Amino acid sequence: MEQDHKSTVIITGASSGVGLQAARALAERNWHVVMACRNLSKTETAAQNLGMSKENYTIMQLDLASLESVRQFVKNFRESGLSLDALVCNAAVYMPLLKEPLRSADGYELSVATNHLGHFLLCNLMLEDLKNSSSQKPRLIILGTVTANPKELGGKIPIPAPPDLGNLKGFEDGFKEPISMINGKKFKSGKAYKDSKLCNLLTMLELHRRYHESTGIVFSSLYPGCVATTALFRNHYPLFQKIFPLFQKHITGGFVSEELAGDRVADVVTEPEYEKSGMYWSWGNRQKKDRKSFVQEVSEEASDDNKAKRMWELSEKLVGIA
Repeated sequence: MEQDHKSTVIITGASSGVGLQAARALAERNWHVVMACRNLSKTETAAQNLGMSKENYTIMQLDLASLESVRQFVKNFRESGLSLDALVCNAAVYMPLLKEPLRSADGYELSVATNHLGHFLLCNLMLEDLKNSSSQKPRLIILGTVTANPKELGGKIPIPAPPDLGNLKGFEDGFKEPISMINGKKFKSGKAYKDSKLCNLLTMLELHRRYHESTGIVFSSLYPGCVATTALFRNHYPLFQKIFPLFQKHITGGFVSEELAGDRVADVVTEPEYEKSGMYWSWGNRQKKDRKSFVQEVSEEASDDNKAKRMWELSEKLVGIA
């Protein structure tokens, strides 16, 4: 099959972990995968190590912590001549040991800038490309996490603090030095990650409310299970990196391999059972053989339409599309 007849998917953060395995799974299903990453040589090596055929993937530069990089990526993608049938927002940074915030190229706290604002801009800019898809039901998928949803067992753990956007005062006040949290309060690195992932979920739900009916695009999120071995935890204590996978395998039963998580992402991209928009798909915290997905209930904050609308409007201003 010729490349231009294949369905095309963009996956952010596809150089390792779940993103890489989702790229592998979709390439095996004869999709053309645009691997959107910061490190091109690392991504090329990873793709080759998995035996991915060069005709099934393209690697493009994308640094989600830079709004200019996001805009340049969209320009480069359009110049490639590829059509777009699915966008998977997978990339994330997690820096739980920081005492003081790091800043993005645009001056925003780094985890929120990367996980939320970069993806928010990318989603908005690529809506037009998805609308022009030859697929009857193009899809936009944002990866979720159990820690950002107190309705799930893993989200009930209040360490360092539960996700809470408050009245979005930090966003309202410009989200630059000295502001480092969305709610405008004192910096807590682990909470900043949770807040950014809560914004991901609110973004998906707001995309669904604003655009599903008029465009036919299917918007969804998923939590593929606890993937305890990925590079997401590279900034944690070395002892945590050793113990956490064992804890998930032998104590909680929640452990999921990177390969299985990648397969689950590919299912949400391709399978008819995931055509319903506005859903948060989960495989839960107890992993068993032949585990089936279900629609996960979300927290009251994630269900707050007014907060989602306000978060959207303030995010538009921060990324320069208001």
